[in-house]
Amino acid sequence: MPVSFGALRFNTDSNKLELYDGNQWTEIVASSPDSQTGGARGVILAGQTPADRTDNQYITISSTGNSIDFGTLSTINGGGNAPFSDRTRGIFSGASNYTATGIQFITISSTGSSTTFGSLTTGSGYGMGAANSTRGIRAGNYPTNTNVIDYVTIQSTGNAQDFGDLLVGRSHGASNQSSTRGVFSGGYSSASNTNTIDFINFSTTGNAADFGDLSAGNRWNCGGNCNAVRGLIGGGNTPSAVNTIEFIATASLGNSTDFGDLTRSNSHVAGGSCSQTRGVFNGGYVAPSGINVMDYVTIMSLGNAVDFGDLITTGRFNAYACSNGHGGL
Repeated sequence: MPVSFGALRFNTDSNKLELYDGNQWTEIVASSPDSQTGGARGVILAGQTPADRTDNQYITISSTGNSIDFGTLSTINGGGNAPFSDRTRGIFSGASNYTATGIQFITISSTGSSTTFGSLTTGSGYGMGAANSTRGIRAGNYPTNTNVIDYVTIQSTGNAQDFGDLLVGRSHGASNQSSTRGVFSGGYSSASNTNTIDFINFSTTGNAADFGDLSAGNRWNCGGNCNAVRGLIGGGNTPSAVNTIEFIATASLGNSTDFGDLTRSNSHVAGGSCSQTRGVFNGGYVAPSGINVMDYVTIMSLGNAVDFGDLITTGRFNAYACSNGHGGL
């Protein structure tokens, strides 16, 4: 019986799906959503120099080189404000004045100003953000270091709703995620650093549960990067600045494990610029000023970070970043 154009079959020898093109069977090659849209993009938002910034920058995570101008925030929103994202939107909230409740969003594939999304349940600065393809989580705040967790549906607009509470109320921690879990590591709690790692399940609401501890000790002002399997925690203060990178297996429970080192000891570092293969740590603070350095690592290997390029404008700390290729998508 002749084979029709467009017929499909599963080749049990190669374990590949094949299409008949009228002359021969050809393998169907799948591509990831971020490669279909030009590659995973990381957007580095605002930060402090020490003045609050409004300018944003972006990088193509699979390449190396200096960042490129993205646009500006529609309102001033200084440092470390709990970004999270799906494949099209990046969302951030609160401000470094600690009382602002506004939520804004950007379209990651474009450049331009941010747009109003809604409001948090409470004012918040320096919180932690995580997301899967549907729901975004905002956890903790400063200076009160509360345990509040808010959530939104990313592709809607409107005010955040209460999700539950962190295991330890804090701010300035690192965030990672898989498609099912958001994980929050370290931070600043009750006038001291913490080594706490806790997690939530995106599909439910409720309080965070214990995941484990940071093996390198109490740490805050650290940045997180992840793919679907592994989360990284890089840099921070203990209270002195460190170059330590640790990792966790997001789907399991347990303490973090040593991964390697950043190119320098660095606090107030922004994670969040990550794809399924690579994580980029952006900017930071090396006394007495902010720096414009970007480091990267290959997430599924172990080893020290390598120079990626420079932020195009003045060095900054307490920046925050998101991407359309992180481990929650």
